[in-house]
Amino acid sequence: MDAETQTKLIEAFGKKLSSAVRMYLEGCTRCGLCMDSCHAYASDPRIEHTPVARAQNIRRIYERYFTLNGKILPGLEEAVELDDAWMKKVYQTAYTCTGCRRCMTVCPFGIDTQQIQGIAKQLLNVAGDAPMILNMLADMSVAKAKTYTDTKANFAAAVGNLEAEIIEKWRSEGGDAVVPLEVEDAEVLYVALAGKHSIISAAAIMNAAGEKWSLSYFEAVNFGAFVGNPAKTRDISQRIIDEAQRLRVKKVVICECGTAFRVLKHMMGELPFEVLSVTELMYQYVRDGRIKLDKSKLEGVVTYHDPCQLARNGGVFDEPRHVLEQLTDKFVETTPTRGHNWCCGGGGGLVAMGEKDFRMASAKVKADQVKATGATVLVTACENCHTQLHDLNGHWNMGVKVEYLTELVADALIAD
Repeated sequence: MDAETQTKLIEAFGKKLSSAVRMYLEGCTRCGLCMDSCHAYASDPRIEHTPVARAQNIRRIYERYFTLNGKILPGLEEAVELDDAWMKKVYQTAYTCTGCRRCMTVCPFGIDTQQIQGIAKQLLNVAGDAPMILNMLADMSVAKAKTYTDTKANFAAAVGNLEAEIIEKWRSEGGDAVVPLEVEDAEVLYVALAGKHSIISAAAIMNAAGEKWSLSYFEAVNFGAFVGNPAKTRDISQRIIDEAQRLRVKKVVICECGTAFRVLKHMMGELPFEVLSVTELMYQYVRDGRIKLDKSKLEGVVTYHDPCQLARNGGVFDEPRHVLEQLTDKFVETTPTRGHNWCCGGGGGLVAMGEKDFRMASAKVKADQVKATGATVLVTACENCHTQLHDLNGHWNMGVKVEYLTELVADALIAD
C-alpha cells in the first residue's frame, strides 16, 4: 500500500470517529458475551466469526493511529500498521457480518458492532476494494434520479401490463387506475422493488382498502447502505424524498425491504411525511376494517421470521403478528423470537453479492430454529430475507414453503 492511500484511509477512519464510535472502540472488555449471539459463530464456531473478533480488526487500526500509546509505542499495544494484508481483515469485518445487531442486545456496554462494520465498509470504499456489484447497483440507482423522466412512458406501460394480475387478486379498483402514477395529494406513495411481485400484491391490497395512492418511479432498495457509502445512501433516499414532496403525499410506504425502510425511517432525519413499512400499512387496514381476510386460504402450521432491519433495528414486531392472526389459527413462534430472533444470514448486501457458501454455512442455526417449530409455512416481510430463507430451505431441507406476508394477504382478500 502506498503512503497516499494509507493517508486517505486514516483520514476516512478519523471522520467516522464520533464520541459514540470512540466509546464502542474503547469500551470492549472482550468478555465474549456477544459470541453465542452471532448466527455465524453459532452455526460455524470459529473465532473470526465472532463480533468481538471482527471489531478487533478495526480496533487495532484505531489503537495504532488514534491513541497516544499506539502512536508512541505501538509495540506495547495490539496496534497494527494499515497495509494491504490488513485490509483483508477489514473486508472480513465488513462482509461476514450482516449488521443484524443481535450481538448488541446482549452486550453489557451496548457496543454497536454495525457502527464498527460501517468503518470497515468505508475503508474498503476509499481503497477501491468494496464489492463491485454493490457499487455498480448503487451507482445505477443514483443515476436513475437524473434520467427517470426519460423513461416515464415505458414505466407506465410496464406497470399497465400488471393490471390483469392485480385485478385477479382484487376485482374492484381503488381509484381511477389499477396502478396509479403521479397522483398529487395522495395518502400513500408506495415504493416497490424492481420486480413485479412487490407491486401486484401491494396494489391489490391498497385498492381493496380504497386507498388514494400512487406508485413511485423509484425502487426501494438502497445499495448505498449495503456498500456502506453514506453519500450514495443519502442520494438514493433523496430521490424518493423529492418525489414525495413534489406529489405532496402524506405517507411514504416502503415495500417488503427491511434496509430501505430503516434507512428512510431512521437515518434520513426529520421528513415532511410519515414513513411506514407495507407491513404496518396492512396492519392499519386490518385494524380499521378496511380489508377483510379469509382464514381458509392459508393451510398448514405457520411461523414468522422477523427481518432484522424491520424488527430488531426498526421496531416493527407486533404488526405482522396481528395480520397473521387474521390469516391463520395455526401460528407458532420461533424460539427465540422478536428482538432476539436469529438473523437469516442474508443481510448487509450478502444476497446481492451472490455468494452462497458463507451464507448457507453461517445460517445453519436459523434453519434449525425453523425446523424446531414444526411449521410448514415460513412467512417473512423482507425481500433479502425471503431470498435467503428460500435458499436455506433447499440447502438445509427445512421443509417449509417460504412466503411474503403481502402475498398471503392479497390472496386472502374478501369482499365485505
